[in-house]
This record gives sequence, C-alpha cells and structure tokens, in this order.
Amino acid sequence: MTILVTGSAGHLGEALMQILRDQGRRVRGVDIKPSPFTDVTGSITDPDFIRHAMTGISAVIHAATLHKPHVGTHRNQDFIDTNVSGTLNLLEQAVAVGVKKFVFTSTTSAFGAALRPAAGEPAAWVTEDVLPVARNIYGVTKIAAEGICELFARNMSLPVVILRTSRFFPENDDDPDIRNRYSAENAQANELLYRRVDIEDVVDAHLLALERAPSIGFGRYIVSATAPFTEADLADLRRDAPATVERLFPGMAALYAARGWTMFPHFDRVYVNALARRELGWHPKYDFRHVLDCLGDGREWRSPLALIVGAKGYHDQIFEDGPYPLQRR
Repeated sequence: MTILVTGSAGHLGEALMQILRDQGRRVRGVDIKPSPFTDVTGSITDPDFIRHAMTGISAVIHAATLHKPHVGTHRNQDFIDTNVSGTLNLLEQAVAVGVKKFVFTSTTSAFGAALRPAAGEPAAWVTEDVLPVARNIYGVTKIAAEGICELFARNMSLPVVILRTSRFFPENDDDPDIRNRYSAENAQANELLYRRVDIEDVVDAHLLALERAPSIGFGRYIVSATAPFTEADLADLRRDAPATVERLFPGMAALYAARGWTMFPHFDRVYVNALARRELGWHPKYDFRHVLDCLGDGREWRSPLALIVGAKGYHDQIFEDGPYPLQRR
C-alpha cells in the first residue's frame, strides 16, 4: 500500500512523512513547495498534477491547506481553490484509481463563533455535535471540504475520516495580547488544558484513522489533548480558570511560579476528544498532567517529534505585527 500525504512541506505533513518513512511504509509526499519530505512538487488545485501524483496510490492523508494565518494575505478565491477545489480534485482522483481510504485534516476552527459563549455564560463544551458557525473564509472552506468528503463517503463508498485538529503549531499566538503577556511555551502549556494537542499525538490519530477508516466508513472526530474537566467545571473555568486548575492539580501554581509562568484568567471553551478515543482507539500522551510532571522533574514537556519538526511559519516575510499580518479577520 502506497500512502499519499499532501502538504508534506508543512508542520503535519513533515511529521507524517517522518513517521511513515521511519516505519518503512511506502509513502509519497506532495506539496507546492519543495522540501526533504516532498517527492512530487505541484499544486492540488491542478487536476493534471493530481492525476500524476495519485498513480499507484491506495490511501490518502490530505493535510495540505491554506490556514487561518493566511486570511490576511490571500484572497477568498485562493482559499476556495486550495481548500475546496483541491480537496475535490483529490477525492475524484481517489475514486478513479480505487483508493481504499481517505483521511482529511480539518480544524476545530471550523466551529467558529460557536466557541464564543456570551458574557456571563459558562465555557463552551465542544463535542462533534456542536454546529459550526464559521467566522472567516478559512472556516467556511474547511466546512465545505468536510461536506464534500462526506458526500464522497456516502455516494462513492469511499471510506473517509475527518479529523478536526486543535492547535499544534509551535509559533507564537496570532493574538498580540497573548503574545505580549505570555511566552509561547507558557501559552501553549496552558492551551493543552482545553484547546491544543501535541503533533506526535496528531500523527498517531491520523495513522489510527487510516487503519480504521474501512470499518468506520465515515467519521468526524475532534483531535485535542484530553481535557481534565467535566461539564460541571465550565462555569468556574469562565470565571476563574487558575483556581479551577489548581483545584484539579494541586501545586500547579507553585510549579508555574518557579518557571515565571501564569495561567490564563479564564477559558472560553473545552474541546472534548472522547469520541476519537473511543472509536479510533486513540490515547494521546501529551496532556497537562504530562506538562506538570515534566516541570517538576526539569524535563522537556513537548514531544521529540514536535522539537524535530520545529516552526515552519506561514509566510515568507516578517510583518509589522510580528509573525502575522495586521489584517486579521
């Protein structure tokens, strides 16, 4: 079985290529950018390129995308071309060549405005049953691509698994308030409580999804680190997250203080990964308990794979507002 990985020059694509190659599996990386993990260079928006790249392919992991940080630098049509038409090209060719399984990397950003409760309301408890309310063209196109995937699963009998991944990038936050108040490491450790996942766990989820796609037929799963909360904690998390976290993890504040870190004052959401753990057999390792254990022992809390892949960035230029353009929609 030869696996096609799209976006092989990106964060997730490179990580997938590294692990699959290390496992001795036959894999072909494609990306618009050349890289040590890109075997065929071209755009998924080009049907002729896709026909060539898909020769001999029996499984697809589709990770290529325009991301939220591109919203300020790319046209709406660019998002439609890459995220929607590119996905359609891959699905059509997958059916044409008899691909046996297809995994699509989506995003928890698809939930959009559904993640923002009104003032005074508890934090949102986000499961796969929450209806997306897109906030920008990125969310719109990822939701559209998910819909096309579901259509092909239903009408073409192509096994498809959609993974809505939470944050796993190592770059500084796109919100300048977060960047100015917290180091990247501090912010990302905080996020593992409710809205982040380590890239090694993301890779594991993709490989499990690929393995189980034929028996699942069609499925959509949230892929985020296991949150330690219950629905009973949601009001407290919105009012006073540090006290709530300290209650669940006594000694957290002291470990943070020794590092010069602080917890976010409140959380607006909690991603729930229970369905992925149950149906995919996924067991994410890099959660907040792991962070605290590592802080206590003076060890690195991020996975070796996360450190190897490192930061890729989203643009070839530096903006006045830091790593992202000023225009953020």
